[in-house]
Parts: sequence; C-alpha cells; structure tokens
Amino acid sequence: MTLYLFWDIDGTLLTTARAGIFALEEASEEVLGERIDMRTLRTAGLTDAEIARELCASRGVRGPAAVGALLAAYERLLPERLGWRDGRVLPNVRENLDALAARDDVVSMLLTGNIAGGAEAKLRHYGLWDHFADTGGAFSVEGSDRPSIARRARELAAEHGGDVPPGERMVVIGDTPHDVSCGKAIGARTVAVATGPGYGLDELRACAPDVVLQELPGPEELMTLLGLPGA
Repeated sequence: MTLYLFWDIDGTLLTTARAGIFALEEASEEVLGERIDMRTLRTAGLTDAEIARELCASRGVRGPAAVGALLAAYERLLPERLGWRDGRVLPNVRENLDALAARDDVVSMLLTGNIAGGAEAKLRHYGLWDHFADTGGAFSVEGSDRPSIARRARELAAEHGGDVPPGERMVVIGDTPHDVSCGKAIGARTVAVATGPGYGLDELRACAPDVVLQELPGPEELMTLLGLPGA
C-alpha cells in the first residue's frame, strides 16, 4: 500500500535565509504604503495568507482585496529576492527525496502554508521542484487555515490512490507545532524536525508528534522510521 508523505517547505526542506520575509516586507510597502518590519512578528508555522492578513490588519486594512494584492506582490517579488540571500537545502533533504522517489510505494506531496506560486519559486530556486512537479500538493489560499490545507492534501492523496488512505499511510513532516496539529487533524502520523528557526526540540516534543528529530536522518534511517519495507 502506498505511503503518502506530506512535506512542509520552510524550515523542513530548505531555508531561504529570510528572502521570503524580505519579499513580504517589500510587498507591504508597495500595497500598504509602509514597509513593515517583520522581525516583530513570529511567523513560523503561519500560512502566507495568515501573515498577509496580519500585516494588513496591523495597518487597519481589512478584507480579501488587500490580502490578495499583498500576496500577488509577494509572489511577483519573491523569485528575484531568493537570489539575493544565501539560503540552502537543509541536511539530508535532497538525499531523502532522491531515495524516496526511487520507490514505487511512496508518494511525496507538499502540505504547506506557502501560496502555490511561492512554493514553486522556492523549490525551483533550490532544485527540488522536480520531486513535486507531478504530485503537487495543498497550499495556502485566502480563508484557509492549516487543518483545511491538510484536508485538501488528504483529498489529493485519495484522488491519487482511488480512496482515502488510512492514517498510518499518511505522514506529515514539518518543523513547527502547526504542522503537527494539522497532521493530527487528518489522523496522519507526524514527524517533527527541529531544523526551522522557530521551535526547538522541547517545544516540538510538547505537541506530541509521533517522532521528533534534530534534523532529518539519512535515507536508510528515515525509511526505517517510516516503516518502509526493505529499509
């Protein structure tokens, strides 16, 4: 039976070294008339739509039109800003994605708070997009929260396999308690990695994921943790 892996992006697969934050700050200046310093906000685990909504609300601007305009500006600015920063793919990510792609019993999809265009821009920039180009995933849209994005990911897995996979055949991999909670919302197993900037091992353990890791291990160990045969 197929195992569906739902991957978060920022802090799990890669770090943009705040390129996304800079693009959002520039977008806020363009749309709201003021460059907002996002160092005052804890954005780890928030969706792009939630961040845009908070930025607009902080300046007394509400409604989907402003949020949509801010996200559109961010999506336009992001690809160039990625090249301005010294981001990187996180340890063992590329090796694991390559090894998992070679198996016919694993499907990797995205489950991310990024908007679709932002997710693709980041993954293309760091050479990871090919691992998700065919399977896609579930992304942030205005009005969505993490659990609704997770439910969309489960629907995509059901479309792929012809039926909703049981919980033990779905694994959410992320670096924040938000990722863990959305995995639990769909009955999936959860793997929390402390490779993001927002949460350490103790904070991740407190939200009771199935597995907590300092970073992703190598392919053989990860496959063993996932219960894959032949690992």
